[in-house]
Amino acid sequence: MCSLQPNSERKPSIVILDFGSQYSELIARRVRETEVYSLVLGYRTSLEELCRLSPKGIILSGGPNSVYSEDAPVCDPGIWNLGIPVLGVCYGMQLMVHQLGGSVQAAHGRAEYGKAPLSIDDPTALLTNVLDGSIMWMSHGDSVKKLPDGFLRLAHTANTSEAAIADHVRKLYGVQFHPEVVHSTKGMEMIRNFVYNICGCDPNWTTNTFIDEAITQVRDQVGEKRVLLALSGGVDSSTLAFLLHKAIGKQLTCMFIDQGFMRKGEPEFLMDFFDKKFHINVEYINARKRFISKLEGVCDPEEKRKVIGAEFIRVFEEESLRLGPFDYLAQGTLYPDVIESSGTNVDPKTGERMAVKIKSHHNVGGLPKDLQFKLVEPLRKLFKDEVRKVGRSLGLPEEIVRRHPFPGPGLAIRILGEVTDQKLNCLRDADLIVREEIKKSGLYNDIWQAFAVLLPVCSVGVMGDKRTYAWPVVLRCVSSEDGMTADWSHLPYEILECISNRIVNEVSDVNRVVFDITSKPPGTIEWE
Repeated sequence: MCSLQPNSERKPSIVILDFGSQYSELIARRVRETEVYSLVLGYRTSLEELCRLSPKGIILSGGPNSVYSEDAPVCDPGIWNLGIPVLGVCYGMQLMVHQLGGSVQAAHGRAEYGKAPLSIDDPTALLTNVLDGSIMWMSHGDSVKKLPDGFLRLAHTANTSEAAIADHVRKLYGVQFHPEVVHSTKGMEMIRNFVYNICGCDPNWTTNTFIDEAITQVRDQVGEKRVLLALSGGVDSSTLAFLLHKAIGKQLTCMFIDQGFMRKGEPEFLMDFFDKKFHINVEYINARKRFISKLEGVCDPEEKRKVIGAEFIRVFEEESLRLGPFDYLAQGTLYPDVIESSGTNVDPKTGERMAVKIKSHHNVGGLPKDLQFKLVEPLRKLFKDEVRKVGRSLGLPEEIVRRHPFPGPGLAIRILGEVTDQKLNCLRDADLIVREEIKKSGLYNDIWQAFAVLLPVCSVGVMGDKRTYAWPVVLRCVSSEDGMTADWSHLPYEILECISNRIVNEVSDVNRVVFDITSKPPGTIEWE
């Protein structure tokens, strides 16, 4: 058993041990949807660390390996004796069986992928209120051959005899499917059963609770010192600006660098919204000429990003020195960034995290060594959907909370080939029409991103009985939950027709509109 130790940090009620599953983050998000705080940790997390965190439950993720392989990832088998409920998902279930004396083998032609109806054998505990025949999402090539002592079968499918298992006494559970994905019709019911009924968690991870804790932590961290925030106008930086303004007021300075690649009217909107309407101090930096001059003759997309990033660093350095001094730099780092990246180090004297890079959506690839800040990252516990909820609670209007993602390099990577003022003006007009018509149709909030792309080729057309030779515009509209995968949005023909007619008639130098129907993968959402 773990002896619980008091600690001022918010500890996770549920810990997810990650064995390499593409769905590990999704498990954490689903747990948080029940208003219970969860964290993703590596499968090598020690017993000592788990005891320090004192979670009420542990979930073992899926993974691509076989538990009987020599190099199979394994957790410390001592977790089975901690007295903490454990739920194993796919690989996590197989590892549980393997380490507790059961056996797992290759499915031998009975592998199971995709949707499968679940036959319930024991409708209690984990499967309470899960209907017989509920569809679950399968993805496994191995199956349980023999259950460990003390385990029984909860459910099966046509191809998998042990689709869900349990040791009710020790509160150990396993499922050979993915309850966290949307394809599993009663998956959230199982997660609620585990979180509430089995682990006894309280629903105390709410936006208001987070805001109160974040404000206290920011005030404790920065004291009376000044904080600088690079404001982009996206959901993350806007929410962060509102949160910091509420926490420290005039100690916050926002810097908005207009590199000339924003959407039409956005620089004016942002300055009016933050500075004039909400009285958040925003320093406007007009650097359009600097950035466009640096891109002259640059066609390669990766080179564009590097040039823009490098110039952003120079502008940021100059302006921060002019406006400063600042002790802290605020970043809109989110929880997926914390999981996936290691772009930080620790000050050995203070123990505080020091910046070595700013997130790419701020166009910064790394600050100069002589320009160091301590980081303020109050959003680093949150997923994107949680940031939107926090933004709403802080009073951000829906037009910002529901704003579609926008790349840091802006329109520069939606213009294939060299970027010029003429192309930027053309794309701004086309992009505005796309957004206007998508909003007018009522579909804006159902689409992950909708935008226009300008191609570097010309095509022949006819306007007013005259031959034209002008640019084509690509309409890109995708639906997604997190941007990791995406499908093209099946827009009604009437909307496509309206967008096409308006662009061709209202945007000079464009005579053709095409619709991108490529999913991600194999394509990407952005074209560059």
